[in-house]
Amino acid sequence: MILEHVVGGWRAVTLADDELAVTVLPERGAEVHALVDRASGVDVLFHAPWGLAPPGAPPREGSAGHAFLERYAGGWQELFPSANDPCTHRGRAIPFHGEVATLPWRVEADGERALACSVTCTSAPFALRRRMALVEGAATLRLEETIENTGDEDWECTWGHHLVLGAPFLEAGCVLDAPARTIVTIPEAWEETARLAAGQRSPWPYARGVDGTDVDLRAIPGPEAGSHDDVYLTDLAGGALRVVNPRLGRAVRLAWDADVFRWLIVWQPYGGAHALPLAGSYALGIEPWVAQGDVASAAAAGVALSIPAGGSLTTTLDLAVEAA
Repeated sequence: MILEHVVGGWRAVTLADDELAVTVLPERGAEVHALVDRASGVDVLFHAPWGLAPPGAPPREGSAGHAFLERYAGGWQELFPSANDPCTHRGRAIPFHGEVATLPWRVEADGERALACSVTCTSAPFALRRRMALVEGAATLRLEETIENTGDEDWECTWGHHLVLGAPFLEAGCVLDAPARTIVTIPEAWEETARLAAGQRSPWPYARGVDGTDVDLRAIPGPEAGSHDDVYLTDLAGGALRVVNPRLGRAVRLAWDADVFRWLIVWQPYGGAHALPLAGSYALGIEPWVAQGDVASAAAAGVALSIPAGGSLTTTLDLAVEAA
């Protein structure tokens, strides 16, 4: 079933079957605004406490001119043709977290169980196509994605998925099972509420805390933890993770091609995000990325994707909600 409606003033398209209901907002970068597990009735995605602002609303305070942050309200966004910091690459300015999350996309039905989504970049010679399909009888959303270099010369890019889980699915007692071997923390903590020591490289799953003790990153605390960290996981042993909620008896499983997305960014605002525009967040980001940094940095380090003129790259991600 495909239903067109309006959410918070935005055009919305919901793709639903007996297992999942997935709501996409085409004019907001075709972000996945809601992903409801029919078995439990729970939307597993993060919804920011400040809510979804209507079209034309002023930018959120503290967004520092970054379009991605100006209207961020949770959910699942695509980061392309770059992720992380704004940069200049090949003489072109590419914004924070790329640009496709802030552009309107073309979204239309592709049969009864799928949506065809597409967008053309303005900051780099790329087009991105995404087919979103519900796998029959599997409680699985499958994203089949292709990036195409529409230019006449080879071009670099990075790519990521800004997928963030939240309450009521996320709560104290949830468990993160990730395929990482190595934990890397950012050089300097964003806020004084960080619980992890900055600038470390540690074996999964134990990171060094600011107090010198080991912190097991598999164990997810509640918002009473009052912490805020951004963690990079690498040396992946595969491309699948699970976040399990034992109380609900449900788990979110994300699978991706680890040869394409070689890093997993784990955003951890566990009640300690105090700085705007993210103040008040309690969430867990499970974000496959091509590289740790922006496209300019990744290209300089030789770790960006290089797409030949007229060439393309296709990959698939699956998100399932299943028994714990």
